[in-house]
Amino acid sequence: MPSSSASSVGLSFQPDRPAGGYGARGGRKRRSWREGRWEPSLSLSRSRLPGRRGERVPLAGLALGGVTSSLGKHNFQQPHGMLLRCHLKRALPQKVSCRFCAVMGKLQSKLKHSTYKYSRPDGFRDERIQTKAFQEYSPAHVDTVSVVAALNSDLCVSGGKDKTVVAYNWRTGNVVKRLKGHEREITKIACIHKSGQFFSASRDKTVMMWDLQGSSQPRQQFSGHTMVVTGLAVSPDTSQLCTGSRDNTLLLWDVGTGQCAERASVSRNLVTHLCWVPREPYILQTSEDKTIRLWDSRGLQVAHIFPAKQHIQTYCEVSEDGHKCISCSSGFGGEGCEATLWDIRQTRNRICEYEGHFQTVASCVFLPRALALMPVIATSSHDCKVKIWNQDSGAL
Repeated sequence: MPSSSASSVGLSFQPDRPAGGYGARGGRKRRSWREGRWEPSLSLSRSRLPGRRGERVPLAGLALGGVTSSLGKHNFQQPHGMLLRCHLKRALPQKVSCRFCAVMGKLQSKLKHSTYKYSRPDGFRDERIQTKAFQEYSPAHVDTVSVVAALNSDLCVSGGKDKTVVAYNWRTGNVVKRLKGHEREITKIACIHKSGQFFSASRDKTVMMWDLQGSSQPRQQFSGHTMVVTGLAVSPDTSQLCTGSRDNTLLLWDVGTGQCAERASVSRNLVTHLCWVPREPYILQTSEDKTIRLWDSRGLQVAHIFPAKQHIQTYCEVSEDGHKCISCSSGFGGEGCEATLWDIRQTRNRICEYEGHFQTVASCVFLPRALALMPVIATSSHDCKVKIWNQDSGAL
């Protein structure tokens, strides 16, 4: 404790001033963690402390976020290699105040408010367009919905953390069928369009085939992965099923017999999504190793690897004509968080990027041409937004 002859101390933490740290108007610039390491500073107010204003002194006692100091001896240490600065100014007697101001830039460990309040590093300002859902119905699941896929123009199939698969008529809001068989959360759904058949993948490492017109039991079960199944793709003729997992493997199955026909493994290839190219023997795959691979199902060999991205690729989709594909990326604070359009048949290069989300883009789809005058795509993100883009220009 300080001696009785000395006045009290006012304490506050502030980030150290970066090089060239003042703007044209003299205000302190906020420093992102990407620009360099943080240097928290300790501002002290004491009327009789020795030294000059702004003098750096060694620190050592007060417990505050890992920093300790001894106010009586006026000596301080620098724990964890932090640089601290001493500012001398008048303070009220018998009052010690501590204020922690080292806000960690734009990346917050816990966001208590909507993310639109945090601007992107490039100055991008997000739009706030108030929209209403077309129609809302009673919940189909009792827990989080993990995945939704369209079965036909009236029905969709969803899976969730409640381990159930639900066929749902989105026009009337009625549950058509509720199917149980998996032991853990549903991760992916793949539908055979214009039929009543679909597949579900789960964290229980299995895939099940269901028939809406059949019984409530799975028609076929596929077991072969050693970790959670994270990718499903059905061949155009519906005779084959390709599955991918976090165990770095892809398996090609005969739908009729339920037997595994081909197996392929690539180191660090943690599959995030699979999509079969229409009318072609090729399978598009995204991975946590930030790459997009095109597989030839005839032997299950890698036919092409697209230029690597800077972030994890979370999802992929192929256009109806099979000429283009789109993938999307993880990210935070506007870094990454984009969707990318690729040429899948000719140059196989990047065509366009769609930037504007603030957090990880979870999925991306080509929308039917009948919905707009120009070709459009849709993206959904962890920032709680769905955005529609002009496919050709990249405009929102």
